[in-house]
Amino acid sequence: MSAQILDGKAVSKQIRAELKARVERLRSHGVVPRLDVLVAAQDPSSLKYVEMKHKWAEAAGIIGESYHVDESWTQSQLIEEISALNADPKVHGVLIQHPLPKHLDEDGALLALGAQKDVDGITPQSLGRLVADLPGFRCATPLGITKLLDFYQIPCEGRRAVVIGRSVILGKPMALMLLQRHATVTIAHSRTKDLPELCRDADILVAAVGRAEMVKGDWIKAGAVVVDAGYNRVEGRSGDVGDVHFDSAKEMASWITPVPGGVGPMTVASLLNNCVDAAQATLA
Repeated sequence: MSAQILDGKAVSKQIRAELKARVERLRSHGVVPRLDVLVAAQDPSSLKYVEMKHKWAEAAGIIGESYHVDESWTQSQLIEEISALNADPKVHGVLIQHPLPKHLDEDGALLALGAQKDVDGITPQSLGRLVADLPGFRCATPLGITKLLDFYQIPCEGRRAVVIGRSVILGKPMALMLLQRHATVTIAHSRTKDLPELCRDADILVAAVGRAEMVKGDWIKAGAVVVDAGYNRVEGRSGDVGDVHFDSAKEMASWITPVPGGVGPMTVASLLNNCVDAAQATLA
C-alpha cells in the first residue's frame, strides 16, 4: 500500500484562481483588497516568505506593502504603525510576520492589532473567538489543512485525531478546529509519554512539532491520514524536510501531505482568502 498525496500545491492554485474572480468582482464595486505586512528587515527567510506571499497576492489582484522592521524601531513606533494600519479603511488585512526583531514585544504588537484585520488569525482576540466558537479569522495554517481535507472529502466526524505540537499558531488551533468537526482530539508533544503508541491510534495524525522526520512509519496506523505541517532544515541535505519520515510513512498511510507542496501552499492561500473575506465584509 502506498498513500495518495494531499496535493496542497494544486489545491491552493485552484483556491487562488477562485480568489482572483472574487477580487475582480470586488474591484467592480470599488473595493481593492489590501494586505500589509510587518516583517523583520534582517531575517532573510522571512523576507523571502513575505515576497512569495506578495507575489501570490498580486496574482490574485490583492495589493499591499511591506514594512521592514529593523533594530532602529522602538516598541512605541511599532504600536503607532499598527494603530495607523488599524485605522486605515483601505487596508483590509495586516500580517505581523513572526519573528520580529528580538528587542520588540511581539505579543504586545499582536494585542495592538486585534481581531478585525488579523487575517493570519493569530492574535489573542482571534484565538479567543476560535475557542468560543465565534465568527472570526482562523489561523492560516490550520485553516489551510481543513480546506485540504475538505477538498479530498476526508471526514473528521467520529474519527480519532492526534495533533503533535502545542503552539498557539498551529497545534492548539488545529486541535480546536478538528474538535469543531466532531473528531475526538488528543494534543501531544515532544514530552508526551509513549508518543509512538498514541500516534498508532490516530485516524488523522497532524505533525507540527518542529523536529525533522521525527514521526516514523511504524508510528502510523494502517490507513491513517497523515498531515505533515513541519518544515525543517537538515545540515548536509538540500531543501526542507517535514516532521514525518515521508518514505516510511507513505507505506502505512492512506493519504499524506508532501514537504514541500503540502501544507505550505495552503497556508498562503488561506491567508489570502481571509484578506478577501475582510474586504468583502466592507460591502456588507
